[in-house]
Amino acid sequence: MSKKKNFARFGMAAKGAVYCLIGVLTALAAFGEGGQKAGGKGAMQYLAQQSYGQIMLVILGLGLLGYVFWRMYQVFANPKGFDDDAKGYGKRVAFFISGLIYAGFSFYALKLAFGSSSGSSGGMMGSLMSGSNGDTIAIIIGIGMAIKAIYDLYRAYSNKFREEVEEAGMDRKEQKTLINAGKVGHTARGAVIGLMAYLTLRSGLSSGNKISTTTDAFSYIQSEFGSVVLGIVAIGFVAYGVYMLIKAKYPAISVASLR
Repeated sequence: MSKKKNFARFGMAAKGAVYCLIGVLTALAAFGEGGQKAGGKGAMQYLAQQSYGQIMLVILGLGLLGYVFWRMYQVFANPKGFDDDAKGYGKRVAFFISGLIYAGFSFYALKLAFGSSSGSSGGMMGSLMSGSNGDTIAIIIGIGMAIKAIYDLYRAYSNKFREEVEEAGMDRKEQKTLINAGKVGHTARGAVIGLMAYLTLRSGLSSGNKISTTTDAFSYIQSEFGSVVLGIVAIGFVAYGVYMLIKAKYPAISVASLR
């Protein structure tokens, strides 16, 4: 098994760990057991406060670099052989954006690990949003989020997520866990990204120029639908994390394409 494949798997596991942590912290907050409504950065800030936080953040930061590597490999090496048409390019652009997002998380984790939480990692985005085109940028990002949300829900109910997992080596119990975690996880993620899209579009159309985060979506769910619904969605995030961990163990990656 190639080192590149192992690095990609490490990345998938790191992404799974982040989602599990976000889900657990948010579920605890929803049910009044401590915790906090957290997105990726909030989860990392929580880790930074723990006794072994620095070590965990370094492992997570390096792991997420593995996920960035895998996304960029999908973009430039095109191991699945996407066609040079609108659909193929669309998928590769989505992979590229995903890679950039997780590169940001990786950088943030490593920055926190080495004692720098000051300075806004979103400084460049903040200055872009405060400019004259901020509302237009918010609308474009909101539309992108909406497309991503629809795609996640489509993946959940078409079982497309199973194509990324090599099921041949699984027993029945693991396969059942994969299917349940994949469906619930992609549904929860699609719902949250859909809400982020709605809040971002609403902001852009009213010249608010604010890109909504996962934490904003969680707060909206709690205020509009109550803590129980937030808790259910948070558990869905844990399910998505479990799906990613299974995917890391049994990835449908062509070893030949990663030598």
